[in-house]
Amino acid sequence: MQIHVVKSKIHRVKCTGADLNYIGSITIDEDLMEAANIIQGEKVQIVNNDNGERLETYVIPGPRGSGEITLNGAAARKVSVGDTLILITYAMMDIEEAKTFKPALVFPDEATNLLK
Repeated sequence: MQIHVVKSKIHRVKCTGADLNYIGSITIDEDLMEAANIIQGEKVQIVNNDNGERLETYVIPGPRGSGEITLNGAAARKVSVGDTLILITYAMMDIEEAKTFKPALVFPDEATNLLK
């Protein structure tokens, strides 16, 4: 049996941009992506702590050290700049592997979105 488990989480980052006219996706500072073991094109769930919205899209890398978290395309309608977000990815694995799997959990500085 295979189950979905949390693979990685970037906890409590601020939305730095919302670009409605972009093709789509979420742009994430590449340092944060690397720390959370998230790759370009990976599906990510976005939880908005300020308005309760939840959505899924795919990741594109942003400039390293920028703290950028920008929602692009239609997703831009679900956030406001400054909203606090949680970004989560999941993986499928067999139940025995899941029992010992350790997700990558990242807790950046809430004011800057940079790694501590």
